[in-house]
Amino acid sequence: MVSREVLLALEGVDVAHGRTPVLHGVSLTVGRGEIVTLIGANGAGKSTLLMAIFGLPEVARGKVWFDGQEITRLPTHRIARLGLAQVPEGRRIFPGMTVLENLVMGAGGGEVDRAVLERVEGLFPILRERSGQRAGTLSGGEQQMLAIGRALMGRPRLLLLDEPSLGLAPLMIRRIFQALREIVAEGTTLFLVEQNANQALRLADRGYVLVNGRIFLEGSGSALLANPEIRRAYLGGH
Repeated sequence: MVSREVLLALEGVDVAHGRTPVLHGVSLTVGRGEIVTLIGANGAGKSTLLMAIFGLPEVARGKVWFDGQEITRLPTHRIARLGLAQVPEGRRIFPGMTVLENLVMGAGGGEVDRAVLERVEGLFPILRERSGQRAGTLSGGEQQMLAIGRALMGRPRLLLLDEPSLGLAPLMIRRIFQALREIVAEGTTLFLVEQNANQALRLADRGYVLVNGRIFLEGSGSALLANPEIRRAYLGGH
């Protein structure tokens, strides 16, 4: 694989929930223009790792870097302004607001860049069709599209996604993952946490496997897909 400039880096990161250690010496990188995925079982610490990049929870030890700048102790709002955005598990849209109002919130609630809005609606045409509809009345897959679209409204350089396929039908999962490919093709880097290891590794340039808060394996998406140990543990293979 062609070497890419590192956009995000974690160096020896430890994180705890209260007094309970969750992440232990985690180091990983995401190159500019890459799709990198993190897979692992429930409770491995995947969501905690994503949240720790934004400083919630705080990193107890180690460093987080974005585009050459250490962001370990920066407030969350300042990290976001550097060009990071997150689509959290569970989507967390504003159900009582319309689709368009949700998208406007993603732009900071101010004046909307029409070009960005058109880009988002081009990726997810259903959002244009449902622009005046209350977000809480959308299907689960449509809400996931809205959550991704809302994050893109801030024009992030790096998009973090936590379980974007969770609870979705297979057809909707394929649509979401195709949109993720298009997002990267248009210049946004992706760091993806997923339990659907098959879909995630097929999409990813590289992947990491998190086990009990530690990086257990790393490699290209295709190499991890072919790894017998990964197939047994996450893909139901033998």
